[in-house]
Amino acid sequence: MAISESLRQRLLVYQRNEITEHHIYRRLAERVKSPENAGVLRDIADEEMRHYATWRAHTGEDVAPCRWRIAFYVLIGVVFGVTFGVRLMERNEEDVQRHYDALVSELPEDEVRAVIADEQEHEQALLSMLDEQRLRYIGSMVLGLNDALVELTGALAGLTLALQNTHLIALAGAITGIAAAMSMAASEYLSTKSSPDSDKHPVIAAVYTGSAYLVTVLLLLLPYLVFEGYYAALGLTLTIAVGIIAVFNFYIAVASEESFRRRFTEMAVLSLSIAALSFLLGYFLRTTFGVEV
Repeated sequence: MAISESLRQRLLVYQRNEITEHHIYRRLAERVKSPENAGVLRDIADEEMRHYATWRAHTGEDVAPCRWRIAFYVLIGVVFGVTFGVRLMERNEEDVQRHYDALVSELPEDEVRAVIADEQEHEQALLSMLDEQRLRYIGSMVLGLNDALVELTGALAGLTLALQNTHLIALAGAITGIAAAMSMAASEYLSTKSSPDSDKHPVIAAVYTGSAYLVTVLLLLLPYLVFEGYYAALGLTLTIAVGIIAVFNFYIAVASEESFRRRFTEMAVLSLSIAALSFLLGYFLRTTFGVEV
């Protein structure tokens, strides 16, 4: 059937999107260890190619994929996991479906409805697949990261006003943080081992908890190793803490399909409130006991 030039240009955009996602799914399938998960990704990649062929039948023109987008999502999949990469890409699926809905009055309805049905099935297939280790242990990571943020931001805020020396603050914070990281890892090991219904390995759970805690400690201590001014160091530490909270909660929101705003607000308010109270406590103890360092 003959189509208008404006519709042809829109279909070319959709073609480019479909062929790009075809290559993304194929590349990600190569990086999935589970044969079942890899098979699902390859099936979706084949569907994207069929959608590409559907639109090409009307435009009569081939379109090259978007190379930078392929590279971006493959990199995201390598760094943050295939589940995160795929679900991040699928976040715009509702917009795509709305665009396709508008085609029903301009193209054969059965063709358009078939493509829309495939796109809707993509999301359901993705939700039922991709059992990545890092997602099964995300609770352990949350435990380590959340405790490190709450405890260490509070400790550093209190130490900042009590000691007023960045080197001493960094030393005290490192001792406190490393000891706490080992303690949290041990607690997670014992907790997981004593839970008969847990599908997590105690040692791996402990490693995730301890590692998340330790990395957070190192990032929060960094300003005290760089700056001489303790107020500047504290300000940057709190900024880093908020940044960690934002990045980690965005990851959880995408990978686990939870609310980013609720999780971020809750965690940020808790960490900063503890830091403020600890800062006041440090001031009170310093003035009460007349400590001078």
